[in-house]
Amino acid sequence: MSKKIVESMCEDDTFALGKKLGEKCRAGDIILLNGDLGVGKTVFTKGFGKGLGIDEPICSPTFTIMQIYEQGRMPLYHFDVYRIADVYEMDEIGYEDYFFGKGVCLIEWAELISEIIPKEHISVTIEKNLEKGFDYRKITIEQF
Repeated sequence: MSKKIVESMCEDDTFALGKKLGEKCRAGDIILLNGDLGVGKTVFTKGFGKGLGIDEPICSPTFTIMQIYEQGRMPLYHFDVYRIADVYEMDEIGYEDYFFGKGVCLIEWAELISEIIPKEHISVTIEKNLEKGFDYRKITIEQF
């Protein structure tokens, strides 16, 4: 396991970090994106998509559970499992085809489906600290 902490002072920093990670990703990578509402998960994801070469608009798939972007150098399977009531709902959407497919998975609220997350993954946690400023974010990247 490796761990890296990055301080983001603005949305551009968060976007740039997402882009950098997207540029380094390989097919089969699973990225868990953790953080409270409003911390910048969507900003990070937009940067991540840009790093994969995706130019189309990226938005959170809160009501659709998953959004597929195929325009980049590999597919991005963007999950938002906040509304999953039971992990078995993931079977209904055929999650294994995406987790073990030819693209990269980015999963928001992954703690809700922790029992099906592969042991090898990257966890990105975004946290606010208002004492350091309104736009400040502490971003912890852990590779398992």
